[in-house]
Amino acid sequence: MGYWRAGFDVTGVDVVPQPSYPFTFVQADALAYPLDGFDAVHASPPCQAYSVATGNARRGDHVDLYEPVRRRLEASGLPWVIENVIGAPYRQGVVLCGSMFGLRVRRHRNFEASFLMLAPACDHATQGRPLGVYGAGGRSIRPRRSDGVLHGQKAGHNEWPALMGMPWADWRGCGQAVPPAYTEWIGRELLAVL
Repeated sequence: MGYWRAGFDVTGVDVVPQPSYPFTFVQADALAYPLDGFDAVHASPPCQAYSVATGNARRGDHVDLYEPVRRRLEASGLPWVIENVIGAPYRQGVVLCGSMFGLRVRRHRNFEASFLMLAPACDHATQGRPLGVYGAGGRSIRPRRSDGVLHGQKAGHNEWPALMGMPWADWRGCGQAVPPAYTEWIGRELLAVL
């Protein structure tokens, strides 16, 4: 949605059906799908191999497509972006946060890119207590850490689409997504390169 708002025509590719996806969708292997005719590529390989939510003991149980995706995009000659969680092996790029865009979700994500981007600074001080969009359970409040920092509260599933700026999605889709504000910002940066 963010790339569309920035002015791009968008085609999604995934091996898993995406019935709520609001643009052209092709069910296919993104590592084999032809890139002819595209101006740029955004990839979001599975994050479970790097996510803190997975836990160290289980990370090896998950497919790690980050390096194969990077190799494919580098070989394409197109401008590209790879999105993933903090801890993924990105080389250069930016980390975006909901506080940069006036959102109550903190949701830091790496965006490795084949072009230079200079991100705005996180604005946690004026964000207020963030609401979490993660996991499969209901609400929970995290206590203050020993240094006095108050953690955010996990939002209820029914709140996730509004918090993420994704009214078309259900909570499962929101849990696997980044807010469209992130990709709208990246899309505007990408347009300057194109």
